Amino acid sequence: MFLVAVAGRAGRVDYYTAALQAADMGCAVTLDLAEAAGCDGLLLPGGGDIHPSRFGQENRGSRDIDPDLDRAQLAILDAFVRAGKPVLGICRGHQLVNVYFGGSLIQDLPTARDHVARDGKDGLHPIRFTPGSALYGLYGPDAAVNSSHHQGLDELGAGLRVTAAAPDGVVEAAEHVSLPILTVQFHPERMAPAWARPGMADGAPIFALLRRMLERA
Repeated sequence: MFLVAVAGRAGRVDYYTAALQAADMGCAVTLDLAEAAGCDGLLLPGGGDIHPSRFGQENRGSRDIDPDLDRAQLAILDAFVRAGKPVLGICRGHQLVNVYFGGSLIQDLPTARDHVARDGKDGLHPIRFTPGSALYGLYGPDAAVNSSHHQGLDELGAGLRVTAAAPDGVVEAAEHVSLPILTVQFHPERMAPAWARPGMADGAPIFALLRRMLERA
């Protein structure tokens, strides 16, 4: 069984570990570099905002900043990039990958109200996928996904390409052009049929795709 490092803190990543296990992958929740580096793949989960100094900006609306988490996750990501191992970034993880490759973030989206959770439920909106991308192969040209964030990708990191966008232009997915790295702004771990809102796409194919990435690595 493939073992995926979930770079987060125990008790805060249960949806992610459940999604990995449902796709027949083991998981190790850890921020320890040595332990994580011994795994086959990496999942960077959602969470608070990345310190804006990481992309050369002052704080212009970032919140829930955790510099220790930034430091640990970036070190783990660096180890996986150097080893050429598969990486899946989700929400904060999507943004972290972009920052790692030299990109920047919009610290507070003008359209944030269209992406935040309401009444305890994730937002819901359509996105369009780029033909030829991995996610286009899973979902076709478009799908409805969930949403719970107030930041988004701005300048794209080196080697990344946009593979999905929301109607307001927010980058909803990206892939690296040569490395096994896939990132999404939405939350596929909360798009299983048991939790999803009506009309929402199933997130399980994304975790199945991660498994195939591991098989090819």
